[in-house]
Amino acid sequence: MNAPGKPVKNDDIGLDTRMELYRVQVEIRDFEKRAFDLFLQNLVKGTSHLSLGQEAVAAGFAVAMKPGDKSFCTYRGHAHTLARGVEMEKVLGELMQRDNGLMRGKGGSMHLTSVEHGVMGSYAIIGAHLPIACGSAWRAQYLGQDDVSVCFFGDGTTNIGAFHEALNFAVVWKLPVVFVCENNLYMEYTPIGDVTAVEHPAADRASAYGLERIIVDGNDADAVYRVAQAAFAKARAGEGPSLIECMTYRHSGHSRADPAKYRPPGELEEWMKRDPIKVYKQRLADFGVPQADVDAIDQQTKQKVETATEACKAAPIPPVEIMTTDVYADGGWAWRN
Repeated sequence: MNAPGKPVKNDDIGLDTRMELYRVQVEIRDFEKRAFDLFLQNLVKGTSHLSLGQEAVAAGFAVAMKPGDKSFCTYRGHAHTLARGVEMEKVLGELMQRDNGLMRGKGGSMHLTSVEHGVMGSYAIIGAHLPIACGSAWRAQYLGQDDVSVCFFGDGTTNIGAFHEALNFAVVWKLPVVFVCENNLYMEYTPIGDVTAVEHPAADRASAYGLERIIVDGNDADAVYRVAQAAFAKARAGEGPSLIECMTYRHSGHSRADPAKYRPPGELEEWMKRDPIKVYKQRLADFGVPQADVDAIDQQTKQKVETATEACKAAPIPPVEIMTTDVYADGGWAWRN
């Protein structure tokens, strides 16, 4: 126990990195809470899949990445997109189908992409992006580039053929790719444990591909950051892929349309005690970070969310003329007809 008022000496992570990890988590949380509010106002169209409760995974990996590294996300991709530095206004504009959106409103919540920031797409088809991440890693290996491809997916993906095909391919070719399973216990409405032969659907299958069994507390950004650093170093050294299972929990249902009534009583309340932002606030206090510094990040984030919200509300909807652009590789569509 430390003496009252005596700051804890910082460790390997460092104060600047800790503050960045906190900032990213808070920005994701506040952004998605605002997105939910706007959905209730019918300003966010369709459905979307929130990462409330899973922020530490996105923050830990993104902060450990270098410029040029590639992120491949699922339809639950707002968190990973924001964590790589994409502006809030761009992401919110896309959710609201406004012309200031990341893809001018044409992609929506489930297809966020920003090549400039290394966000190589959010994929709505379960498991579809794992082989694509392998392709990206193979490109880096072939060209002698040192970027790492990081592929995020849910626990349900581990029962898809593409998961096993991608792992096998990555190991055989020793590709610089890191596979990250965000195990939030539920595939959609079904508990992953009810339909899977092993307790840990990703980590317990790692040995079948000659990989280390890695499980990390996905609600602790420090733990995620450290395991990410190790996996990235391994990949850059030419030592091949890693498979990491992050244990976490989504606070809301699978999507906006899901009230999550299938969860047993008390389960959510127990996980809320381990809310990643609550955990990290305490971590900063343990390391002697002044409360005023934490409050400043909270206030700055709230202002960023407000500014982005007002900009998106004022932004026009996309013009009809762009409906048929960017449909095919050549940018057009007429030749198809």
